[in-house]
Amino acid sequence: MAAVTALTLAGCSSASGGKKAEESARNASAGKADTPRMKIAMVTHAPSGDTFWDTIRKGAEAAAAKDNVELVHANDETAGDQANLVQNAIDQKVDGIAVTLAKPDALKAVVAKAEQAGIPVVGLNAGLAVWKQQGLLSFFGQDESVSGQALGTRLDGTGAKRALCVIQSQGDVNLEERCAGVKKTFGGQTEILNVNGTDMPSVKSTITAKLRQDPSIDQVVTLGAPIALTAVQSVSEAGSKAKIATFDLNKELVAAVQKGSIEFAVDQQPYLQGYLAVDALWLYKNNGNSSGGGEAPVLTGPAFVDKTNVEKVAAFAAKGTR
Repeated sequence: MAAVTALTLAGCSSASGGKKAEESARNASAGKADTPRMKIAMVTHAPSGDTFWDTIRKGAEAAAAKDNVELVHANDETAGDQANLVQNAIDQKVDGIAVTLAKPDALKAVVAKAEQAGIPVVGLNAGLAVWKQQGLLSFFGQDESVSGQALGTRLDGTGAKRALCVIQSQGDVNLEERCAGVKKTFGGQTEILNVNGTDMPSVKSTITAKLRQDPSIDQVVTLGAPIALTAVQSVSEAGSKAKIATFDLNKELVAAVQKGSIEFAVDQQPYLQGYLAVDALWLYKNNGNSSGGGEAPVLTGPAFVDKTNVEKVAAFAAKGTR
């Protein structure tokens, strides 16, 4: 289902002198654009109920409010349905599209249609390996392979010997690259476990069963905050001594790091991804700018959040922006 966010902003005058000049100055100081209103569609592969994607959306909405943009947000984790949502945006004649390419082959044709229609497209979160080939203006996200390798290297310093990497959506290129990165640099053994991330009771029982079956697993690596928090329950129920590390944050995950039930998290700053994607389309329309010059992605991560720095992040996470 497409969720639509219409942000109505008062236009500000660019005239100089007298009252109009005063109004313009006040609007400028408030950070509100006086450029013509434009419509931007953000189409992601987000599953329902995942707080990570709520953070991306908050960033997009903040940029839209600043830039006098009507933001149309839509999401579907099924690649074919996501492609249909992009087509809907084309049919609405939007001024720009921000899209995730978790399964890029399924989106390739419709992204080309948008570009042929003269609609600029930027990528965010998923699609680092293909954004240039598909003709996108810019890309905002992290290199998932690099982030996975960074996590794998860090595990070597914890003394872990056998890691279980849990993928909640099989075939998602971002998630697959993360586990592949962990496996590449982690000195111990890495095993992949596929679960259905839309069914948390199933996630819990599957991880629990695996830990009971193989008590040699001393490290669980999850790829999203809700999965990590569920894994905490699985470790307890299985009577396992495995530690848990994860990718991505929410306020509950930050609390778990503070408590010590989660060792650390890799933060890719989703708020920044949403914000920059919308802002980039506004800049392209109003000033011809292209972030990264159309040649290099804009990386938003990875960064580690652990007990040494979690207090700095906690206040922002409580507001839902980290």
